[in-house]
Amino acid sequence: MTRRTPHRLLRRPLAAATAAAGTLGLLTALPVTTAPDPTAEPVAAVESTATVFYYTKTKNWTAYHLHYAPDGGSWTTVPGVRMEAACTDWVKATVSLGTAAGLQATFNDGGGTWDNNGGRNYDLGTGDITVKDGVVSHSDPCAGGTDPGGNSATVYYSTATVGWTTTNLHYRPDGGAWTPVPGVGMEPACTGWTKRTVDLGAGTAMRAAFNNGNGVWDNNNGADYTLTTGVSTVQDRVVVQNAADPCAAEVPDTEAPTVPTEVTARADGVSVVLTWEPSTDNKQVTKYQVTRTGGTEGTVVTDVTSTVLSVADLEERTPYTFTVRAADAAGNLSAASAAATATTGDEPPAPAQGKPLGTDPRKDPIYFVLTARFNDGDSSNNRGGSQHGKSGNAANDDPMFRGDFKGLINKLDYIKALGMSAVWITPVVLNRSDYDYHGYHGYDFYRVDRRLESAGASYQDLINAAHAKGMKIYQDVVYNHSSRWGARNLFTPKHYGVRDAQWSWFYDEPNASFEYDGLSVEPKSGKSYYNGDLWSTAEPTGNTCLNWGQPTQHTSPEGYRIYNCQWPSPTSGMWPKDTYHTCWLGNWEGEDSRSCWLHDDLADLNTESPKVQNYLIGAYDKYIGMGVDGFRVDTAVHIPRTTWNRRFLPAIQERVTQRHGAEAAKNFFVFGEVGAFVNDKWNRGSVNHSAQFFTWKERREYSADDAKAALEMYEFENTAGTAAQPTSTNAFLEGNTYHAPDHSRFSGMNIIDMRMHMNFADASNAFHNGKDSDDSVNDATYNVVYVDSHDYGPNKSGERYTGGTDAWAENMSLMWTFRGIPALYYGSEIEFQKGKKIDCGPTCPLATTGRAYFGDHLQGDVRAADFGKVDAATGKVADTLSQPLVKHVQRLNEIRRAVPALQTGQYSTEGISGDMAFKRRYTAGGTDSFALVTVTHGATYTGIPNGTYKDAVTGDTKVVTDGALTVTAPGKGNLRVYVLDGPGRIGTPGTYLK
Repeated sequence: MTRRTPHRLLRRPLAAATAAAGTLGLLTALPVTTAPDPTAEPVAAVESTATVFYYTKTKNWTAYHLHYAPDGGSWTTVPGVRMEAACTDWVKATVSLGTAAGLQATFNDGGGTWDNNGGRNYDLGTGDITVKDGVVSHSDPCAGGTDPGGNSATVYYSTATVGWTTTNLHYRPDGGAWTPVPGVGMEPACTGWTKRTVDLGAGTAMRAAFNNGNGVWDNNNGADYTLTTGVSTVQDRVVVQNAADPCAAEVPDTEAPTVPTEVTARADGVSVVLTWEPSTDNKQVTKYQVTRTGGTEGTVVTDVTSTVLSVADLEERTPYTFTVRAADAAGNLSAASAAATATTGDEPPAPAQGKPLGTDPRKDPIYFVLTARFNDGDSSNNRGGSQHGKSGNAANDDPMFRGDFKGLINKLDYIKALGMSAVWITPVVLNRSDYDYHGYHGYDFYRVDRRLESAGASYQDLINAAHAKGMKIYQDVVYNHSSRWGARNLFTPKHYGVRDAQWSWFYDEPNASFEYDGLSVEPKSGKSYYNGDLWSTAEPTGNTCLNWGQPTQHTSPEGYRIYNCQWPSPTSGMWPKDTYHTCWLGNWEGEDSRSCWLHDDLADLNTESPKVQNYLIGAYDKYIGMGVDGFRVDTAVHIPRTTWNRRFLPAIQERVTQRHGAEAAKNFFVFGEVGAFVNDKWNRGSVNHSAQFFTWKERREYSADDAKAALEMYEFENTAGTAAQPTSTNAFLEGNTYHAPDHSRFSGMNIIDMRMHMNFADASNAFHNGKDSDDSVNDATYNVVYVDSHDYGPNKSGERYTGGTDAWAENMSLMWTFRGIPALYYGSEIEFQKGKKIDCGPTCPLATTGRAYFGDHLQGDVRAADFGKVDAATGKVADTLSQPLVKHVQRLNEIRRAVPALQTGQYSTEGISGDMAFKRRYTAGGTDSFALVTVTHGATYTGIPNGTYKDAVTGDTKVVTDGALTVTAPGKGNLRVYVLDGPGRIGTPGTYLK
């Protein structure tokens, strides 16, 4: 399957912890008042009191009042009792509760401004109680202090990663006793730090732990902390003894950033791209404030974090003026920049829909690109997302969405110059996940991701531009799952979470007037990765997730507290079963691989549901209508073959036929990814999870209900086993004779040759493993063959192939001449990023991985009038095109294109001695092409037709009169292709083909 990028915060539901913190509500309404319950049982007459401490630093009221009602009693007269100063930033009031066990309370300034806990009032107990920014805990924030006659310890605790609003220090001096839980309150010291000085008596150290007063603890993973006299700091479980005061150097930042310079506005149709040079600051520039004037909207202010702003959908033929101000974390704003003005033009007309080229897909070698990482044609649609800093991409000025359709259009001639005539691109639908540049986290399947499009470079423009050059576009599609969390206009549950201080950066404030499109900046947050329409702090109706919203003992990788049921897990009851599956995948080769979530936020679509089927068929009908030439199907193994054969594959054929005709439908190329990362013919003996299984129609009738049919098929085929599976001769010659293939039992889905892929660490292994599986594939001449990809290298390696240039050349020689369609992952023609980890998610910069940006190698201009032919090239791309493997690929494509047997022919190894040696033939109409191939090693061919054979590599001519031909070993990376009545040498000898 396509390997997913790890989601940095996502967790499955965790065990319950203690009660969750509330969210502060500063309201101007009166508190909610509840009358006493006359039916309540009497309580024993025990006099109780409560001392309520209230945090003042975030209010700045001139007076503070506690308005309360003892449990079962009456409310005080508004505004309540006046609170008195307790210690820095705290006021307090001690009240008698009689026999009550607690009180309902609200706070106000005596002038009509209230804090009534968002309309819920505060539910307080007895004893010492603190209320700080909506969080209730039980401690005295003013207690403690030092005894001048004894030893003392001053402790600073960092709250930057835990995100607590209240912090308590629970400690035991040497020789002393632990403080009562939760300990003593710590005071805010400076941003991200709290502080407390405590008396150790005669002791010189203490054991300590920290908590938020609501049951969430940091006890050093159960070991507690050991702190000594003097000043200590505790940050991310690291203790520094005799530390400098972390707040001593903190000086209010009053210095504004420098004024942005070189502000330039460029209009393109009804879009404007604004760029400027970065400002500097004594601390750090955190954002830029762009003010736009013009048109009927008047003045619009937008915050961005980059130095580029793209504004789309403006009014036609209208002047717009822009100024930019820089801001730092303290809120200091620079003066406005010099104004830049641009006048929009006419809105460009929508491009005409395309038509697939409709030729045999076996004739077209495939170049596979991650569109967002290939080449950047328009920097204004670059987006880094929420992981831009965490991943290290920001430091490299390398946003995850960097390449785009415009960049790909600009370099189609580079791909054509390689000799490749089909381009497989990653999914184009609108994605919505933290690290979704790869496209496999589809959210709106009916919409193209705007981070890939530009004015004059839409997806339709790309398809049309490729077709104009005689090149095909294969679109990567996902039927199995959606992401973040659900699919737009199908079903998307609310993300029921807790939006407290630590999570507010992630869950934006809702903005009903804003619709997420991946590109546009949401005005409130200034971010394009807006999540405000996905979450809710209210517990869902009918919730079945236990202990919802309570904090757990777990934290995210950044140290943020994770709340129970924070993520919409499939087992939480939030998902309708007619739309999504509701379990976690437990066995990759079991039945549940088709009916459970396979990873984190990849919501598994119930593809046996008519509602889901109609949604997906309708979505992909759109792209068929645009003229794409085929679909590469992601995670095909996670959908039952019955569903493919009954619903999705017939729907593709029907739509292509209806829109473009029967011939186009015949050659519309569908190839599925069935991730079988093993070296055996059948995936651990499970026929239902083996790639070749998906190339066949069903062998019997099943229930009309798709879900039941899937189970029936699984059981039937699992019981029948491997020996009972159908076989085919479609890939094989009958002696030396080509025969018409029988596709009557073909499902409509071809496959990626995972077995050859797994064995390409050695070309000979790939060859022998590949041909060993071919009798179980409906027609292996359509297999897509690659060495490595965006997921894995050979033998399930997590690194890009690093076998050496000679080995690469040998692999390519085999791929371009053996049965199947060669596919090249972008950059492999120069061994790009060899040995680098292909994917590490946001834990390392993309620049250090196998998904690095390739455009630096493509700078300059290139023109190719024909496949494999460079008319002109300048700059860095000229250097790239001069590399030995590039020359090798170009010539292999020339030879393959000139010899029909190498494109569409069947093959045989009968009567042949040699390692990677075979014969191929294709006969149809007036074409009869017969070729003898040996890769690397020598070979002897017997029982072949007599006649004149010419080697397409060297031009050597051999006349066969006795049905035998012997070829000496050409050497690693080299090969010989003797063609009966062939054209002789094709192309120019190079480092390998010589």
